[in-house]
Amino acid sequence: MTTRLLTAATIAAAPEASRSLLEDVKKQLGVAPNLFRMVANSPAALQGYVGLLGALGKGTLPAATHERIALAIAEFNACDYCLSAHTYLGKHAAKLDDSEIAANRGGTSNDAKADAAVRFARKVAQLRGHVSDEDVRAVRAAGYTDGEIVEIVQHVALNTWTNYVNSVARTEIDFPVVTARRVA
Repeated sequence: MTTRLLTAATIAAAPEASRSLLEDVKKQLGVAPNLFRMVANSPAALQGYVGLLGALGKGTLPAATHERIALAIAEFNACDYCLSAHTYLGKHAAKLDDSEIAANRGGTSNDAKADAAVRFARKVAQLRGHVSDEDVRAVRAAGYTDGEIVEIVQHVALNTWTNYVNSVARTEIDFPVVTARRVA
């Protein structure tokens, strides 16, 4: 598949208003991944994306839970780019093992508390936010605060957006490729 939206080959080739944000991303990650350089087509969208990532990074959910949710949502939305990126980040940044990554892709976790968050996140995606009282009770019973429940929902929303924008753009995968299980 060929990409459908322009991905700037370099930071210098991106729109001028996006360059400083891309430089910031490169300082944090060591590179400016294709997703960021593609989103840079809209400096406003890039600013929103980077801002939300930064804000959620200051939340109370552990970084490993961010990756677990990202994996569950990427699999649910069949986004190979995000599945590849978050498998890489899950292994290398969050130190998740292969068994945990497989569980996350299936909408669960091998960690009891994280399992409640991942299951809840997957339900939020599947039910488009229309979860039951029991779903909320279950995530609370696992020890999540109302603030953390809001953060889980925000992670679902952010990851759904990156899944959608990558699927629309057909962003070239610049991580070791992982393919979503296509269910008919």
